[in-house]
Amino acid sequence: MPVIVVGADTGIGEAIISTVCRSAAEVRAFITRDTAADRLKERGVKVAIGDVSDSSHVEAAALYCFCAVMVTEAASDDRDRAFARHPDDVLAGWAEAARNAGVKRVIWVGTEHRKDPYPESVGEVATVIVEDDMEGAARAVGELEEAGSI
Repeated sequence: MPVIVVGADTGIGEAIISTVCRSAAEVRAFITRDTAADRLKERGVKVAIGDVSDSSHVEAAALYCFCAVMVTEAASDDRDRAFARHPDDVLAGWAEAARNAGVKRVIWVGTEHRKDPYPESVGEVATVIVEDDMEGAARAVGELEEAGSI
């Protein structure tokens, strides 16, 4: 089933792409920095480049995906954001985009625990906390993405 990684141009996003490319039939990456596009395309990933703060960009890229992996770092790092400045507003836009695109499962990935970040977004929601082990966090995302339910 199709999976999209929003923030695939972050360190953890690239680790997640490596993990989900092994099992998902279709992997999409939503990025802001086009420097990562060629590298992702070489791996067979479908790439969408846009503004992470524009929920319509994220929604279009996520259309018909079963699972959306939301890398929260991309909501607060140094990239340009034209539509929302506060990370919580960006994340709320991603949740809305996932819901509008018909995504069934959202996996939030970040360095801090958010209690039910946006549970109204879709039917299944999980959170993976990234500590010192990015590969371990990426494996956890891959296991959740493949699971029958979470």
